[in-house]
Amino acid sequence: MTPAAVRGGRPTHCPYCALQCAMTVTPGPAGATITGRDFPTNRGGLCKKGWTSAELLAHDDRVREPLRRTADGFESVTWEDALDEIADRLRDLRASRGPDAVGVFGGGGLTNEKAYQLGKFARIALGTSRIDYNGRFCMSSAAAAGNRAFGIDRGLPFPVEDLDGAHTILMLGSNVAATMPPFIGHLAGARERGGLIVVDPRRSETARLTDDDGGIHVQPAPGTDLVVLLGLTHVVLAEGLADADYVAARTEGFDAVRRVANAWWPERVQEATGVPAAQLRTVARRLAAGGGTFILTGRGVEQHVDGTDTATAAINLSLILGLPGRRGSGYGTLTGQGNGQGGREHGQKCDQLPGYRKITDPAARAHVAAVWGVDPASIPGPGVPAVELLSMLGTEVAALLVHGSNVVVSAPDVAAVRAGLGALDLLVVCDFFLSETAQLADFVLPVTQWAEEEGTMTSLEGRILRRRRAVEAPPLARSELWIMRELAARLDAPGVWATDAAEVFDELARASRGGIADYSGLSHAALDDGPAAYWPYPEGSSGTPRLFLERFAHPDGRARMVAVAPAARTASADTAGHLTLITGRLLEHYQSGAQTRRVPELLTARPEVTVQLHPATAARLGITMDDTVELSNDRGIVRARAEVTTGIRHDTVFLPFHFADDGCANLLTEAAVDPVSAMPEFKRTRVVVARAEVLR
Repeated sequence: MTPAAVRGGRPTHCPYCALQCAMTVTPGPAGATITGRDFPTNRGGLCKKGWTSAELLAHDDRVREPLRRTADGFESVTWEDALDEIADRLRDLRASRGPDAVGVFGGGGLTNEKAYQLGKFARIALGTSRIDYNGRFCMSSAAAAGNRAFGIDRGLPFPVEDLDGAHTILMLGSNVAATMPPFIGHLAGARERGGLIVVDPRRSETARLTDDDGGIHVQPAPGTDLVVLLGLTHVVLAEGLADADYVAARTEGFDAVRRVANAWWPERVQEATGVPAAQLRTVARRLAAGGGTFILTGRGVEQHVDGTDTATAAINLSLILGLPGRRGSGYGTLTGQGNGQGGREHGQKCDQLPGYRKITDPAARAHVAAVWGVDPASIPGPGVPAVELLSMLGTEVAALLVHGSNVVVSAPDVAAVRAGLGALDLLVVCDFFLSETAQLADFVLPVTQWAEEEGTMTSLEGRILRRRRAVEAPPLARSELWIMRELAARLDAPGVWATDAAEVFDELARASRGGIADYSGLSHAALDDGPAAYWPYPEGSSGTPRLFLERFAHPDGRARMVAVAPAARTASADTAGHLTLITGRLLEHYQSGAQTRRVPELLTARPEVTVQLHPATAARLGITMDDTVELSNDRGIVRARAEVTTGIRHDTVFLPFHFADDGCANLLTEAAVDPVSAMPEFKRTRVVVARAEVLR
C-alpha cells in the first residue's frame, strides 16, 4: 500500500538522530522518495538510515488499526471501543488505587508538541506524578552536569558549524562516524590540523579518523574517563596552561577543583586507566595550544553511575582552559535521540514543567497552571525517574501508557522490566509497529509517523526545526495529540486539548515564557518564514545561537566548577574470569532496532548481534571468528556471533543494543543509576564470556 500524496515534495528533517539532517520527502506511485537537502548540519548528506527512512511508511508490518489483546492474541477493535475501555479502566484504577497507580513513559523521539502535551496529560488528565521518559537513559547525566555548571542545559551551546574552524576537538565517548555520519564533516578541519582527539576503549569508526596524523586515539579502560579528565586537568594546572584571567572573571569553585586534580598526576592516571603518561601530557598541551579548542562528550562517558561527575570533570577542564562562551571554542554534549533536546525541556521529565521549569517551584506551578486553566495545587509534585518507575510496575504502578519507547529492549535489566510489564493490570502502547513492548500490551494504538504529521523538533544545537507532513497516514492511524484529546474528554479532564500541532505549539510557547527554555517568540509560521531559531527565544528577541558570550545562566552570571573525584569501585574485568561489557550503536541501526530491523538494506548489512573481543582474549577463551558466544552474569544470558578484532581492549567486549530476544544486550546490564541524574550504567557491566558449545 502506497501512502497517498499530500502534494509535491516537502522539506522536513530525518526521523532518527538529533543531528536532524534536512531532507525532502516526495510522494510517488511506488512510495515516497528521499533526497538530501542542503542545511548547515548535514550539507545535503544523509546516512543509510536517513536514505531508507521512507521505506517504513508503507511497511507490511505497520499497525494500521487499534488492537486489543484476547486470550488468543490481538483482535482489531474500533477506536471508540478501544478508547472507551482504556478510559474506563484508567478511571477504575485511579478510583481504587489512587492516581499514582497510573504511569506514563514517553520518548525522546516525540515532537515538542507531543512531549509537551504528554506531560500535561499525565498531570491534569490522569493526575499522576508517575511520568518519565527514555531520555533518562540518554541525556540525563549531561543535563545534570550542564545545569549545575552553567545554569542551563542545551547540548551544544553553539551552532555545529562553529566546529569547522577548530584547531583541536576532544571527543569523549562518542562514535559520531557511526551514529551520525554527516557530523564528521565538521571534524575535517581539526583532522587536517592533526587535532582530533578521541577517547574511547574501542578503536571505533570515529577513533580511526585519527589515523594518518589526523589526531590521537586515547584508549582508557572502561569507566575510567573521570580519572583521565582529572589527569588532563592536573597537567594543564601543573604546566601553567590554565586561563587564569578567565577563571577569575567568569567562574566559581576553582580552588576545590585544583585540590582534587593535584592528586592525579599522569603516572598515577596511567596506572588507573592504562593511558600512557606521555600521551596524557601531549593531549593536555594540545588542548591548551589555542587556535580554537572544543571539548565534546557523549554517552560513552555519561552512561555510568558517575556519569554526571565525569561530564562535570569535562566541563571543569573546559572552564580552566577558558573555552565556554568564546567564539571559536567551547564545551558541548552530543544529544542522541531525534528530539532528545526538546523532549527534555517541556514536561516529560518527572520533575519538570514546560520551559525547563522545576515542578517544585511555586512560581513555575502558578505560571503553567494559568496556561492550563487549572489550580496550581492540582498539579502533582515530582515523580520518580525512569528506572525507579519501571521497578514499580505491577506493584505501586498498575497501569502504564507508553509513547515512543521500547523498554523491553532499551531499559537496563530488561528481564525484570518484562516481568513488571506482565504484572500490570493495563498496558497501552502507542506505536506504528508491534515492537517488543507493544507485543505485551493490552491495547496497541496505531499512530502517525514522522512524514505524516506536522510539528517541531529541537536539534542537538538547540535549533527549533519544522517537521512537515508529506504523505497521508493510513486511514485509521491517529496522532498522539488526537489520542490524548479523546482520552482527556472521556476522563473529564480540565483544560484545552488541541489536536492541531500549530495550536499546541502556541500553548507550549506561552507555557515556556520566562523559563530557561523559552520558546515564547516562536510559532509554526515564524519557523516557516523566519531565520534559524535557537532557544532561548523569548518574545521580541531573535534567539540565541551562542550561549554564554557575556554571562552564564546562574543569577550572578558565573559558571560553577564542582570538585569531583572517582569513588572506589569493584574491578569490572579480569577477576574470576570476568570481562567488561560496553554497549553502543551501529551505523545501520537505531535505538532498539524496532524500525531499522525492518528495513531490508539495513538488516542485510547487520542481520544479527555480534560481540567484539580482542584476539588475545578470544585465544584465551578458545573462541574464533564467527563462533557462537554466550555472555552471562546473574541477570541473564546473551548469545552473539564472535567478531574478533584488534579494535578493542583485551579486557573489554562490545555489544550493540539494537537487538531483541536472546540478543538483547540489556539482559545483562544492571539497573544501577547515577545518584544525581538517575541515568543507568550501560557502559560498565561485568560478564563471563565463553564459546556456546563449551557451556553445553
